[in-house]
Amino acid sequence: MGSAPIVVTGGTGTLGRAVVSEIERRGHRVRVLSRSPTPPSLPAGREWASADLLTGDSADVARAFAGAETVVHCATTLNGDRDVTVAQQVLAACAAAGVRHFVLVSIVGIDRIPLAYYRGKLEVERLVAASGVPATIQRATQFHDLVRALFAQLSRLPVLFVPDVNFQSVDVADVAARLADVACRGPQGRVADVGGPRVDCSLDMARAFVAASGLRRKIAPVRLPRFLQRGAVRAIADGGNLVDDGAPRGTTTFADYLSAHPAPAAREYRNA
Repeated sequence: MGSAPIVVTGGTGTLGRAVVSEIERRGHRVRVLSRSPTPPSLPAGREWASADLLTGDSADVARAFAGAETVVHCATTLNGDRDVTVAQQVLAACAAAGVRHFVLVSIVGIDRIPLAYYRGKLEVERLVAASGVPATIQRATQFHDLVRALFAQLSRLPVLFVPDVNFQSVDVADVAARLADVACRGPQGRVADVGGPRVDCSLDMARAFVAASGLRRKIAPVRLPRFLQRGAVRAIADGGNLVDDGAPRGTTTFADYLSAHPAPAAREYRNA
């Protein structure tokens, strides 16, 4: 990779921060790309680029990628159509800058679970593959942060109504380590999906959340008969959100994550 900085888009987000730390831990320079202005002080060797990848000035975006050889794309708008727009702008800037390795983090099951957001993510993968920019695509299961935030939102009511499904959620630190690993290698196309260390029933996860948060909530399972299951509900019931046997797995369980979280009942997902 030479001495060029590795650009991390969304470098101030939940995943991006962990990726920045992992890459720096491996001794590489990082350029954080964020909508936020440059902070008053930066760790030694870290660069900063301010640009809005959705609506920002194209010159700012071009400067963000100038001189970069490797890009790890962690930025997301949490909207499939907008993510496609962002990817188009990022890939055009990477091609113009001569980027040699574009690393995309994506989601396990986007080709099996018919959700609008997932359709956008699948289109982003297609754009990456067709862009001509050498790339690696890494899919991961849902983050522990997302599942915890979902339970926190549901806990607004005195009864926690929980769909009875399975998750294989993964810690962002485990995904960040995987992304740092692939970023430090050459382009590999789509690599093996990564998931959490175990498959957990959502009801057990909800019980762990209630215990860790100190909330007094009764948990009520929500179950649909098989003949009523359609679309995303059927796909998730069939395990469309889980990794295959033998796929790489993280090491931090959902319970481990909760025990280390400073505020398990916080409803925010991003930067939680």
